[in-house]
Amino acid sequence: MTGGLVIALPGNEARLKRKVRAHFKRLGFLKAADGTLLPPGLDKQSYRDMHAHQRNSRLDANRPWMTDHTDRLIQHFASGADLDVARICPRIEIVRSDTWQSNLFRLASYYWRIPISKGYGRRLRFLVWDDHHKKLIGLFALGDAVFNLRARDEFIGWTHHQRAAALVNLMDAYALGAVPPYNMLLGGKLIASLIRTQDVVDTFQAKYHDSVGVISGQSKHARLVAVTTTSALGRSSLYNRLRVGGQSIFDSIGSTSGWGHFHISDELFDDLRDYLRSKSDPDADSHNYGQGPNYRLRLIRKALGLLGLDPDMARHGLTREIFFCSLASNALQFLRGEHKRVRYDQLPTVQRMGQAAMTRWVVPRAERMPEFRLWRSEHFLRELDGMDAHAVALRLNRAG
Repeated sequence: MTGGLVIALPGNEARLKRKVRAHFKRLGFLKAADGTLLPPGLDKQSYRDMHAHQRNSRLDANRPWMTDHTDRLIQHFASGADLDVARICPRIEIVRSDTWQSNLFRLASYYWRIPISKGYGRRLRFLVWDDHHKKLIGLFALGDAVFNLRARDEFIGWTHHQRAAALVNLMDAYALGAVPPYNMLLGGKLIASLIRTQDVVDTFQAKYHDSVGVISGQSKHARLVAVTTTSALGRSSLYNRLRVGGQSIFDSIGSTSGWGHFHISDELFDDLRDYLRSKSDPDADSHNYGQGPNYRLRLIRKALGLLGLDPDMARHGLTREIFFCSLASNALQFLRGEHKRVRYDQLPTVQRMGQAAMTRWVVPRAERMPEFRLWRSEHFLRELDGMDAHAVALRLNRAG
């Protein structure tokens, strides 16, 4: 058993119930008068604290891998003092499996306080390079969008059948961010802007235009016309008012409802799954793609219910802002099936969009906040021990 419990016996079932309650208490959840769970807070620090256990567990599990790879990969991270900011030149590179680039993507992804999802289904991973300095600016990744997302579906105006037919033309940015010192220069905004480029559309078309759907078994001739994403920490400072040259990149379209599973640790999830296995429940191992993206949430709710606990404990109450990026001028009409042809209307290249974003955000930020120059590439390892880049820079500045 993955979680190390033989849960079929009543005594072990009681221990699992106590473990679930202790886990929620440790995270700081409170119980409202009506019995529903209340998160410990809705500020950004509360969001980080809620993810801390999951992030720390992931880092601990991967430290042997990091030890083996960091010395070879740290050379790709920049030191602030070496940057000629005006000459930063963004470029994207598709990441292929089992390459040093995939190792670099993996190492960089451990930086964020909110653990990055692995995505599911179709996936495109990108590294974003500074070609002038030959250093890593950051990364982003696109994966299949979830089937049910009320705010998105209402914004598009989808019926159930329209969504089933057209979801293949939509992707979700499940990972996006800049690494230090570029994150101190609003590099995250630069990277988000690069999604709305012809290069991303062309990469998608080359890989997925003729692919066959796992569920339908049919080729749907997919065209990437829009990308969604959700904020990591409630209301987003990264995506809000994200405009370049008068063109909106991501538009806020609503919020998630506060359901999810990030607050259930991997260890506790394994125990809940083992519990279902002990009862020969078919959902315990029905996790292959094609059986629904909400598998983890369904399993948690079912296991909690069978334990005599409230299945609504899967509602953590931390909402996330949802954003929509149109790559085609007629994206909504195409997704509803009203238009048969896509109009991309001369999307900018990564080179053109990157330079516009440099002028809009990066260069002015460097002039206002020069402490990024105190950052050294070897400080990246401190990030993995829980200190954010801005705090490191300020501490170094105080130290002289």
